[in-house]
Formats: sequence, C-alpha cells, structure tokens
Amino acid sequence: MTVKPDGAGKRLEFAAMSADFERAFMREVLRTELIRVKALIVTGCVLMLSLTAIYLTDPGVLDRLWHGGFGRGHVYAILILFILFELWSHASIRRNLKRDHDLHPAWRYIGAFVETSIPTVILVLQIQSMGSIAALGYAMPLIYFVFIILSTLRLDFRLSTFTGLVAAGELFLVAMYYRPAADFDEPELYYHATRSFIILACGVLAGAVGTQLRRQFAASIEAATARDRVTNLFGRHVSPQVVEQLMTEEASTAGEIRRVAVMFVDFRGFTAAARSRSPREVFERLNSAFAILVEIVDRHGGIVNKFLGDGFLALFGAPLEADDAALRAVAAGREMLAAMERINAQSNWPLRIGIGLNFGEAAAGCIGSPRRKEYTVIGDTVNLASRLEALNKEFGSQLLISEAVREALGQGGGDAVARGEVEVRGYERPVAVWQLG
Repeated sequence: MTVKPDGAGKRLEFAAMSADFERAFMREVLRTELIRVKALIVTGCVLMLSLTAIYLTDPGVLDRLWHGGFGRGHVYAILILFILFELWSHASIRRNLKRDHDLHPAWRYIGAFVETSIPTVILVLQIQSMGSIAALGYAMPLIYFVFIILSTLRLDFRLSTFTGLVAAGELFLVAMYYRPAADFDEPELYYHATRSFIILACGVLAGAVGTQLRRQFAASIEAATARDRVTNLFGRHVSPQVVEQLMTEEASTAGEIRRVAVMFVDFRGFTAAARSRSPREVFERLNSAFAILVEIVDRHGGIVNKFLGDGFLALFGAPLEADDAALRAVAAGREMLAAMERINAQSNWPLRIGIGLNFGEAAAGCIGSPRRKEYTVIGDTVNLASRLEALNKEFGSQLLISEAVREALGQGGGDAVARGEVEVRGYERPVAVWQLG
C-alpha cells in the first residue's frame, strides 16, 4: 500500500523546486555578468592609462600616427563615456541582484550592441584621420575580440553570436563605405568579407563555450539545490554520508508505507537539573551529548529526523531502506548507553537517557507546504515508540523495546528482560514490553 500525493501536489512541489533552481541560476548568471562588466571597465581604464603613458613619454607619436586629425581628446571622451556606461550597467546588475530580479532580455541585446559599437566609432574617426587602408589594418578591428571573448561570461549562445554578428557586420559595412577607390576590386571584397566572417565565427565559438559553461553552472546549481532540498527535508543534522546516499539512490520522499525502526531518546530529569544552571551551560552540555549520540545514529545507518527539546526522534529504514533496521536501532541504543556512561564519568553534570524502540509499518513522506516540507513518519509504530520511551521513567530503565523489536532480534536479544504486558496510554489492550541494558 502506498499513499501517493495527488497530481496538483506534485505540480506545486515541482514548480517550487523549479522556481528555486531558476532563481539560483539567474543569480549565478548575473554574477558572471558582473565579472564581464568589471573586466570591460578595467579594459577601458587600461586603454586610457596606456594612451596617457604614450603621450607623456612621446607627445608627438600620436599626432604622427593619426596624422594630427584624431586627437587624444576624442579617445578620452569615447572611453570615458564607455566606462560610465559600464559603471551604470554594473550598478543596474547589482540592484537586480539585491532585488532578486533578472535583467530584461532586450536590455542585454541593447547593451551588447552599444558595447560592440564602441570600436566601430573609434575606427570611423581613425579612418577619417589616417585613411581607410591604415585604419583598417591598425589595431582597432582587433578590439572586437575583447568584447567577443568576454561575451562568453553572458552564458548565452545567442548573445555571443549577436556580439560577433554586430562586430562582423559593422566592420564589413565600414570597410565597404570607406573603400579607398571607386573601382573597388573583387579581391579586396573577399579580404574584408573573410575578416568579418572570422569575427562572426569567433562569436559563434564564444557562444558555444558560453553554452558549455552554462550547462556546467546549471549542473552545479542543480546539485546544490538537490543537496539543499535533502537538508531541508531531513534536517541539518543529517550526516554528509546519508545526504550523498539520498542523492545518489533517489530515495522516495512521497508518502508511502515503510517498515521502520523508530527510536525516541530523551534525557531524564534534564529540565529540573537545568533550572540551577546558566543557559550557556545548558546548551553546551546538551550539545556535547547530542554530538556523540547523533554520531552513533549516523554510524549505524539511521537518521535523526528531528530534535525534540532535550531529546530526538531517530529513524532506521527510512528514508533509506534497511532489512536489518531493528538490529541497527538496537545496536545504536546499546552503544548510546555505553557512551553516556563514559561521558558521565568525565562530567560534573551526569545525564541519564531513556530510549524507546519500536519496529513496524509507518507512513513515511514529506509533509508541509509546496515551498517548505519536512520528512517524517506517522502511525501507530511511531506512537508506541514514544510511549515506550516514557515508560522508562516508570520502570527506572533506560532502553525499552516492543515485542516486534524483540522478535526481530532473535537470538541477539537473549539479554532482553520481559517486563510483562503493560497498560499504555492510548491503547485499549496491554502491550508487551522488554528491557535491554
């Protein structure tokens, strides 16, 4: 028998998970966009510093190179406008990150067009000063590659291709418009067309690289999202080993019937003893004990499903199936008692624990809203385990098990002491109880 969530519940849960993934992925893309913008700002500043350094060391070289018609003022003005544009882009991206909003797709294309057109503007000014042959053969057409390479950080094939297309198209159109002679010959046409095609091909290749990076980012974020989902479902106290196993084995978190060993652990008389101690001392003592007990549960293949004040609920056989769940739970319980004896021998605040163990079928699955769920187990098996733990106070014992656990132990439970059939709150008939330890 399996209790399955309805279709609407599944769709809501998937939509919540998908929204979380998309939000995380969007934030990572915006962060890479910030890196790209920072790189362009640095590039603009380096070009300005280089221009200044050349002017200071040899003031006449730029006039000789540009034939006096294209001054430093033009370059400074264009670069300053470019840097201001990128600073504004940087502020806009950071603002969207804080608001958890993505950039509008149209803005990305407008930004790519504006950025890639900067070398074109400088190239046109250089052509008017130096002539088309000298300017087209100079360094400015190579600047297009800076924008194409950095476009990979957009993680978008279409944007990188668009950047390459704008660079290739503008370079070809400028070369055609400013052709040196009226009788423009065919070889020169092929020359410029080939250069533009190479730039376009680089844009496509940059897009392919960006797509691969996007896939790797998506895979990393998906793994992190899955890990966070496991942590949210089973609690932050689930061991890393259990998390990895849950992720690799894809254990079901839908409502289903499982045969589980349920363990309730509680510190006896803890509340009364805590009244005479400071809150810090209470927390430190409780955490030090929990650290050892939880590690024992982990080592025996169980999970601590939830903490209950000065106690906790542990599961064996869910969410990961285990044929020997009862044996694991008993072994963990025995080790806990031995561990507490060692702890108490070295502490001025001895703690006595009570453990209740039951084994049987229970409904296991996730309960909560589509955005926040918790894995838990429900049923009579769980209720009886809780009642057994409470009976330790009545019997002065520390580890009580049910008849089902005693049967599962077989010959391994030879030291179990029968406490008879006991009246248990909430049960019409007496329940057989056994004591270990």
